[in-house]
Amino acid sequence: MGQLEGKTALITGGASGIGLATAHRFVNEGAHVFITGRRQAELDQAAEVLGPDVTAVRSDISDLDDLDRVFDAVSDYGHGLDVLFANAGGGAFAHLAKLTPDDFDKTFSINVRGTVFTVQKALPLLNDGASVILTGSTSASKGTVAFGVYAASKAAVSSFARTWAAELSERGIRVNTVVPGPTDTPGLRGLAPHPDQAGQLLDQMAAGVPLGRVAGTEEIANAVLFLASDQSSFVTASELFADGGEVHI
Repeated sequence: MGQLEGKTALITGGASGIGLATAHRFVNEGAHVFITGRRQAELDQAAEVLGPDVTAVRSDISDLDDLDRVFDAVSDYGHGLDVLFANAGGGAFAHLAKLTPDDFDKTFSINVRGTVFTVQKALPLLNDGASVILTGSTSASKGTVAFGVYAASKAAVSSFARTWAAELSERGIRVNTVVPGPTDTPGLRGLAPHPDQAGQLLDQMAAGVPLGRVAGTEEIANAVLFLASDQSSFVTASELFADGGEVHI
């Protein structure tokens, strides 16, 4: 407990799934946490559960005006940012033969454009020695049917992390990517053709993981906490695979 005592953190996509679990972890470690999400009701529910050390700001990261409102709120808090977890993401999944320009634009707008300008707009607020964590994907290291554009967008995210680690090193700011494997989140369950088939989908994904199961969101949150805290003070430009061995075994 207390690894982030007195720190200020921002988690995009913090109202559900990995983002929400990480917000719980950060609050328990002593941070004041800003969370964002596109759905106000979901944000309000998350803020109620997380308690007084959380500030919720509705935002779509692909909308630059929304991002300005987020960082205005962080600026008004007056402590800068010690941790930025650029976690919000999503996109469309389609076989190459059925891919549309809208699918491509939507995916890159959220995962690439949104991440780039989230980090750019955070720069004036990042305290020296801050930690920036991006959310990658094991799909960027594999060839999965219908995941082509999504995988490419996540490969871009990991590439940006390495460049930004070099650019921000003189301020002691570390930039890393956490790479979750299959994780039991509403987003993953939503890929099932029907809600009744979500459990079957998770079982299928677990079969491809050497540890034989999908991750819980709290397990990914623990990996993010490591990258956010002083425990990883000499770690930058890295990819931390919290994937149960899916990619490398």
